[in-house]
Amino acid sequence: MPQPTPQPRPGAQQPPQPGPRALDGVLVADFSRVLAGPLAAATLADLGAEVIKVERPGTGDDTRAWGPPFAPDGTAAYFDAANRSKRGLALDLADPDDAALARELARRADVLIENFRPGALAEYGLDPAATLAAHPGLVHCTITGFGSGAGAALPGYDFVVQAVGGLMSITGEPGGSPLKAGVALVDVLTAKDAATGILAALRHRDRTGAGQLVEVNLLSSLLGSLVNQASGHLATGRDPGPMGNRHPSIAPYETLACRGGLLAVAVGNDRQFRALADALGAPGLADDARFRRNRDRVRHRTDLIKALEDRLAADTPRGWTERLTAVSVPCGPVHTLSEALELAARLGLDPVTPVGEGRIPQVSSPLRLSRTPVTQPAAPPRLDEDGTPLRTWLSGPTDRPLPPRM
Repeated sequence: MPQPTPQPRPGAQQPPQPGPRALDGVLVADFSRVLAGPLAAATLADLGAEVIKVERPGTGDDTRAWGPPFAPDGTAAYFDAANRSKRGLALDLADPDDAALARELARRADVLIENFRPGALAEYGLDPAATLAAHPGLVHCTITGFGSGAGAALPGYDFVVQAVGGLMSITGEPGGSPLKAGVALVDVLTAKDAATGILAALRHRDRTGAGQLVEVNLLSSLLGSLVNQASGHLATGRDPGPMGNRHPSIAPYETLACRGGLLAVAVGNDRQFRALADALGAPGLADDARFRRNRDRVRHRTDLIKALEDRLAADTPRGWTERLTAVSVPCGPVHTLSEALELAARLGLDPVTPVGEGRIPQVSSPLRLSRTPVTQPAAPPRLDEDGTPLRTWLSGPTDRPLPPRM
């Protein structure tokens, strides 16, 4: 059903927002917790959907307590990262009245996102069979750790899936301990898969009027993201191992030692390698039989890296970045997060967006749409922030519009 345009929160910096949003009129009931589901819902909010986040009374989403770090107002920075632009509603599903409100929200929503253990929502009438029977046009997205079959009882935590899903086995230095990625990467990848599936299901509903169940799981999202590593294993039957910052199929495609630091160099073809050799003052490297083609450079990687680092020692990572970028060799220094944000700002990418006085800013949506731009994000909701008006709305006639934001 059409929804009114969200109203800006007091103190929020709201730039002009001309034109419609891609998901204007789409109502999302977000029953998910932690990261994958909430981040998928936040992505839909970026695209203009109205998202109502449903949480346990008293404690709310687990990530409300995941800190430090905490923002100056006491909210957990982790929670804020995945819950922008949502309305907050606390419901106790074990309470019959609250469960009835939850079912009514599901009946009015266009999309429902949840990551409960398979079967756990059946007693509340919120499992996919019940929600789709009550609302055949609903897109019900369920996110699990290991699917709804034999792995249904296994708890889905990003760290565990990185381990059992093979990512740790190819991360780290050769001979070292397996390492996780520096962020909950599997949850983030699963969130993007969930959002993609939901958008496809909404497109199908636009054509047919029929909703459907969208299922994603952490293990499958991770395996799908292993791309060339998984394909290489399927082609050869061999398990890849950790290679540090090196690429298994391209050279030089790794960090190289310079004077005072490391330089990331990504040479993707023979033309780029010749440009690199010329810039290093060693054009003969590109004609050396060991290095002439990529497959030769991969085979003789040890000799190649020594030859390159001997010459790179003459300058700093920043110095080489300027010189090599000028001849179209992809490279750059290894940045801290603050330096990465500074780079994005210098490039005009607007990487950080304010969401209101006293609230920590948000990393901007990476999406840029020319006709339906993403929304200016609002601050993540406080627990049950919109509870009173939303309960009144859910208890009233179904044709009553969603109330404006508080």
